[in-house]
Amino acid sequence: MMRDRLLAAVRGAEQRLVALTKALVAAPSGNPPGDTTEVARVAAEILEAVPGAEVSQHVAESPIVNVVARLKGEAPGPRLVFNGHLDTYPVGDAAAWSHDPLAGEVADGKLYGRGVTDMKGGIACSLLAFELMATCREAWAGELVVTLAGDEEVMGMRGTKFLLETVPHATGDAMICGDAGSPRVIRLGEKGMLWLALVARGRAAHGAHVHLGASAIERLTEALTRLTGLRAWPVESPPDVARVVAEARAVSEPISGAGEAEVLESVTVNFGTIEGGRAANLVAEEARATADIRLPAGVSLAEIEAEVARLLDPLEGISYAAVQSCEASWSGADHPVARLALANAKAALGGQAVVNQRVGGSDARLYRDAGVPSIVVGLTPHNMGAADEYTTLEDLRAVAEIHTMTAFDFLTP
Repeated sequence: MMRDRLLAAVRGAEQRLVALTKALVAAPSGNPPGDTTEVARVAAEILEAVPGAEVSQHVAESPIVNVVARLKGEAPGPRLVFNGHLDTYPVGDAAAWSHDPLAGEVADGKLYGRGVTDMKGGIACSLLAFELMATCREAWAGELVVTLAGDEEVMGMRGTKFLLETVPHATGDAMICGDAGSPRVIRLGEKGMLWLALVARGRAAHGAHVHLGASAIERLTEALTRLTGLRAWPVESPPDVARVVAEARAVSEPISGAGEAEVLESVTVNFGTIEGGRAANLVAEEARATADIRLPAGVSLAEIEAEVARLLDPLEGISYAAVQSCEASWSGADHPVARLALANAKAALGGQAVVNQRVGGSDARLYRDAGVPSIVVGLTPHNMGAADEYTTLEDLRAVAEIHTMTAFDFLTP
């Protein structure tokens, strides 16, 4: 009966859910510059109003402010964590928006605002779940924790990683993250990454006297061409990962785009920036580029780093450095938090939902690194990072229900 009442409560809480999302969106937290002071204050005030909640703010480096809240059930038991990030992409050109990027305007079943899908709407779903779980503490055991990090967009070192290292109850037995995705796809893992900064140096000369120079641009071009060969790297996915990717394809690709399954099981290479030279009639003496290499499950960082060295070290004038790196990570589809989330997703959506891997990164990898089974269940991104970012109210309702009911089921003896 308590579960039925909780389910009815979350299904009747759309107005509160929209209000929570609006409150978070109204506090700008674009990264850069990465100031989460105001949005952390807003989130902390919401959490402090929950009866029985213990709330604290944590700063590794100002102005990156993180928030942690804890709620205890009737008896000792497991700890479930809701994790989210407070920082967003910058608003950009406000004139390009047809809706105020900080107002959380609702129109035609959509809620607009910067960061609403990535991921203030997802945080609002977790906050609502936290509020509703507080109304039935006598029915569940253990602890429910919310960790809100300030710097996920720049890899989370002063946010989630800092909290995991310094706040004992920031970790737990399982974690649910409401980062961008889809309520129809429970994401169990994500690809690893290796970001490289490359510098090519040559010898300047007049463009008509190429025999006297050595082009840094041509040297850089050769290095980039060699790196594209990583796309053919042989991949042997772990059987459980290969299975979920194959089984999810029919549901996941219509949401995330055709070709997602191949990307999830391949090494990908993207060159994000490239620059060099000073004039058309000069041989370039320096050129630079950045590369984003993503690693599927079954491919280790060490083997790709070794191959990068084999490809680039023999080249004259080329130097490179790793800017960011992490291993691929995943949690098992048979873990209770994954099974319960999938069942609740099917119930909330009236049927079709699947488990799958995630193409992009998230702070869930930091929880998995800490030994905490973790899933990502968030909102379908629309115009993420662009003007008129929005989520649908249907997605908001579904994600809030999945978060709430999965928390209850996981913590119920």
